[in-house]
Amino acid sequence: MADTRVSAAVSHWAPRFVANGIDYNDFARVTSAISSWDTWCEQWCLAGAVHEQLGRAALADGRDRSAGAHLSQAAVYYHFAKFMFVDDIDQMRAAHLLAVRSATDALPFLDPPGERVEIPFDGAQIAGVLRRPHAPGPHPAVILIPGLDSAKEEFRPTEDLFLSRGIATLSVDGPGQGEAEYDLAIRGDWEVPGGVIIDAATGLAGIDPDRIGIWGVSLGGYYAARVASGDDRVRACIALSGPYCLGDVWDQLPELSRAAFTVRSKSGSHEEARQRAGELTMAGRAGRITAPMLIVAGKRDRIFPWTDAQRLASETGDNAELVALDEGNHGCANVPYQHRYYSADWMASRLAG
Repeated sequence: MADTRVSAAVSHWAPRFVANGIDYNDFARVTSAISSWDTWCEQWCLAGAVHEQLGRAALADGRDRSAGAHLSQAAVYYHFAKFMFVDDIDQMRAAHLLAVRSATDALPFLDPPGERVEIPFDGAQIAGVLRRPHAPGPHPAVILIPGLDSAKEEFRPTEDLFLSRGIATLSVDGPGQGEAEYDLAIRGDWEVPGGVIIDAATGLAGIDPDRIGIWGVSLGGYYAARVASGDDRVRACIALSGPYCLGDVWDQLPELSRAAFTVRSKSGSHEEARQRAGELTMAGRAGRITAPMLIVAGKRDRIFPWTDAQRLASETGDNAELVALDEGNHGCANVPYQHRYYSADWMASRLAG
């Protein structure tokens, strides 16, 4: 019998793993072999190593396209090895370094290729991945923001949707996320790091500074809305399954999520983490959003109630569109076909020249 944390991870996030690059057969095989959370990171790293070895072999043979695909997939496996593994920071960070290495080595061989971007912020850096469409620029661009436990390495399928519609993508690890989580704590005022990221994005070659969109998932859905509430350079914003106020739902969060927030917010105790969670709120902010806003939520979301999305849309006003999916879970990863294509089309129309 798997322990409660393993059961919770499988129950809450199985569709997300598959929707974002984990082969279903691998998911079933790896999770069935994990009976204790203590072995979660190790087992997923072993699975990731299989894909990385395929990528390294393809690279040695000059099969660059295959190498990019294998290494990018390996990065997702390593990412999910560490995504909630905050009980053992050393092991988590080792897996994370494997994810970053694999993803970075894949960038030149993606279609279209990507490049690493490093943005100085608050004495540290925000790492990002920039990908541009093949067509001549300048291109509109969407900044992709992860949530509590996601990172830029998880975003290849979402990037491809925007890229195929002529939109460049900049996937970032902000405070408390991915590469930045070791130096920068989670913070509620995401209009601050968001503004710095937009500054950097508008200065990148081939990017149209007047056509910048924001997309965020889970806690990143809150971050995206918060950026849009504080920076009028945002032309369009998509918030997918974000909370209205994290503190309001703290007690209902899974144990793994509360533990991850405690560590990534640099809180000294669970009580301090609870107080910090209350700082992540759209109260008094939603009415400041003037850009077109698409808010997507699943009515079967067990992490953040879909009524949070309803409240955000109501307070944002006429420029907000709410898509509430009856069968959608957290992130609506179990019904990606019901929102991913529409979201990409919606963003493309808002960022049209």
